[in-house]
Formats: sequence, structure tokens, C-alpha cells
Amino acid sequence: MNRQRRLLITAAVAALGASRVVSAQDLHPSRRPSPLGMARIMLGDAYVRVIYGRPYKRGRENVFGTKASGAVVPYGERWRTGANEATEITVTRDVTIGGQKLAAGTYSLFTTPDAAEWKLHVNSRLGLDGLGIFANNTFTPVDLAPTDVLTVSMKPTTLPADKEVDQLTFDFEKTAAGADMVLRWIRTEVRVPVALAR
Repeated sequence: MNRQRRLLITAAVAALGASRVVSAQDLHPSRRPSPLGMARIMLGDAYVRVIYGRPYKRGRENVFGTKASGAVVPYGERWRTGANEATEITVTRDVTIGGQKLAAGTYSLFTTPDAAEWKLHVNSRLGLDGLGIFANNTFTPVDLAPTDVLTVSMKPTTLPADKEVDQLTFDFEKTAAGADMVLRWIRTEVRVPVALAR
């Protein structure tokens, strides 16, 4: 009886201690200022998924623009295409993105916005905190160009004011050839075709 009581007390203390550790490291995605989002689609038997942080507009009027204008995401600079960690795309079969072949796997996804043309970068580096690595309270940028596995161009379009998107959104829209991967935020939209590789 005494042994059972000690075991019960030990278990209760351990459970209480574990709950304190969890609350001290509360990184649950639902409580982030920019929560995680996921877009996914089946293309035949291929599964395509994008995981990304979803920032809100939060009153910012100058999100995409020139560096001189103070834009949050300056033209001509690589962007994590979301918030928090780098955006990731997973494909379970070989696909084409913007007509270029991408082998099955998981990759980081970045964009370089510009007024007339955006670049989409699919990159083999994983586990990134945006455009680098954050460790020991220090952020270290990473040169990502050497690990890009493909880069494609996309044309931005401006959404009408009544179609403004407050929170960054990835989506897949079915097409005759496969799907368009669509990114929308505030009044900007870019899209790129995704299809099964032949």
C-alpha cells in the first residue's frame, strides 16, 4: 500500500513538472501571431502540400514595394514567402512547376517579388528560420542561391479592392493540365502551374 502511494505521488509530481515545461515552451501554432497554414491537392496519385506561416496585413499599407519606400518585402530581395520558418513544399511524385521538373521530395520555397515579375525559388535547404538559421540567440543568414533546384518566373496581378486578402494565403486551383499554385496577400496575386511530370 505504501509503495503504491509513493508511485502515485511520484507520477503526479512528474505530470505537474511536465506541464510546467510545456507551458514554458509554448510554441503551439494556434497561438502564433502568424499561424501556420497548409494548402494541398492531389494531382492523380501525387500529393502536393505547402506549409507556411500566414502573416496578417495588420494595418501595413506598403507590403510589396521599393526598399526606399520602406516596404515590408522589398522588390528584388528574396522573401521567406510567409512568416516564422521558411515555407516548405512537399511533392510525393515528380512534378513540373512552371514547366520545370521537380523530383519528389520536400523543399523550401522562396520568392523574389518585383513590380513586373516575381521569381519562385524551390530550394533543397530545409530547417531554415526564414532566410537563415537562428541558434543561440543569433541569426545567421544563409546563401541560398547555390541550393536552388529550380527558379521560375511569375507575373503578379493586382486584386480589386473588394477582393483584398488580409492574411497571406496559398491555394491550389485545378486546371486542365493539373493545378495553379496561387499566392494571395492584400491586393497582390501570383500563380504558377503545377502538373505531373511525364
